[in-house]
Amino acid sequence: MSSRRPDRARVIPLRPPSARPHVPASAPAPVPAASRPAVREPLWRDLIGDVLRRERQAQERTLKDVADAARISLPYLSEVERGRKEASSEVLAAAAQALGLSLGDLLTRAQGELIRLAGRHPVRSRTTPASSRDGLCLAA
Repeated sequence: MSSRRPDRARVIPLRPPSARPHVPASAPAPVPAASRPAVREPLWRDLIGDVLRRERQAQERTLKDVADAARISLPYLSEVERGRKEASSEVLAAAAQALGLSLGDLLTRAQGELIRLAGRHPVRSRTTPASSRDGLCLAA
């Protein structure tokens, strides 16, 4: 039988121990999440949908035209554009290709939008200093 408790998640730190800030015992306790103002971070599906819609409209193309070219159902593409559905990488690649983009182009534009929106509402706490290692990490 394993010595690990099954109800505990294993935490893998993203920063090495030397990069984590040292917080002295006399430091004030972090502000509880309930008392902080709620800042809704954008969801990846919303960002991807916005990029797809903007590109489609910039090309003055209809949903039907792009859905047919990508071989995606029109209602599904509409839901992806509105951020209602998490599309697979295959669907995103097909939609991007129908718009003349690569999957990398689509994701790069979505990342740029995420950075732009995150700059407007920083999520950093007062006790965590900025680091040159701060960045975007996506995991499946």
